[in-house]
Amino acid sequence: MALDALFRPFEFKSLKLPNRVAMAPMTRSFSPGGVATDEVAAYYRRRAENQVGLIITEGTGVARPASLNDPDIPRFHGEQELAAWRKVVDEVHVAGGLIAPQLWHVGSAKGKAVLGKVDSPSGLSKAGGEPFAEPMSDEDVADTIAAFASAAGNAKALGFDAVELHGAHGYLIDQFFWDGTNVRGDHLGGPTIAERSRFAAEILKAVRAAVGPDYPVIIRLSQWKQQDYAVKNAETPQALEAWLQPLADAGADIFHCSQRRFWEAEFDGSDLNFAGWAKKLTGAPTITVGSVGLSGEFIAAFGGESSQPAALDGLLARLERDEFDLVGVGRALLQDPEWVVKVREGRTGELKSFERSALGVLY
Repeated sequence: MALDALFRPFEFKSLKLPNRVAMAPMTRSFSPGGVATDEVAAYYRRRAENQVGLIITEGTGVARPASLNDPDIPRFHGEQELAAWRKVVDEVHVAGGLIAPQLWHVGSAKGKAVLGKVDSPSGLSKAGGEPFAEPMSDEDVADTIAAFASAAGNAKALGFDAVELHGAHGYLIDQFFWDGTNVRGDHLGGPTIAERSRFAAEILKAVRAAVGPDYPVIIRLSQWKQQDYAVKNAETPQALEAWLQPLADAGADIFHCSQRRFWEAEFDGSDLNFAGWAKKLTGAPTITVGSVGLSGEFIAAFGGESSQPAALDGLLARLERDEFDLVGVGRALLQDPEWVVKVREGRTGELKSFERSALGVLY
């Protein structure tokens, strides 16, 4: 019966999902020159055909010169790029699925290439590092906010069912949240997380204005950074509320709460995870994500460690008591488009292990 919790419908604003499974965004780098291919469209269609409730795409670059640091990651601006995304949406919808793009700006996070002038709050890529770029000017900030809003408006116009902003993992929006990379002296910096959240809040306000009141807006957040797995933006529930509530007030509907291991408690004295605390403090729906359905956490897996299928009992118990609303599934779905169907039908013996080699294939 606990499995029923995963297959309850979920409704919020215009979003009507048949179950609680969301495909987590995972960078694939299979879009040469930033244009999603027919193979990318088929990759997402297969997940729709196999009952994923909501597909959240890989991160896609907004219209800033260095929003991406890899030329094979898709962009979300330009006539050719948007036409490719329209095909993705159409194929997913024909298969009965729902889909949201993740809008992304890597900021000062380093990758395969520098594709333009680097945007960052203070020219830093990590705490304690040396500045390697100029801090964003007021004009840079305004243009970046406008780029996110324009991309969100395009998402709605293309027929996407919701939109997600990438505010996690040490990328641009998260670089503003983090006191290690945001040492600005203006209104977008400051000693408190509430002050450092203003950049994200301004983006959310502009996005909300672009898409209207009923279109679902998701923001993905994390405490950990790729630059520092142990760091936290909020060390206490009070600080977490000071971080999240302004984002909800600015237009965030759903918080997508990324952990390396979803089962870990966020604060001492409670077994609630990050998504559980976010829901408790704001009342907003939340998505939990982090090594769902697999034995090993994803940082180690991307480094080459194999992960085996894992039981869902603990996840289902938390979902059944409404600690969070949706479950983000990453590597398990990357490796196996039929993961949801197999779980629903009890075909656990057919679930696949995750191998790093899967990153080189669009299954």
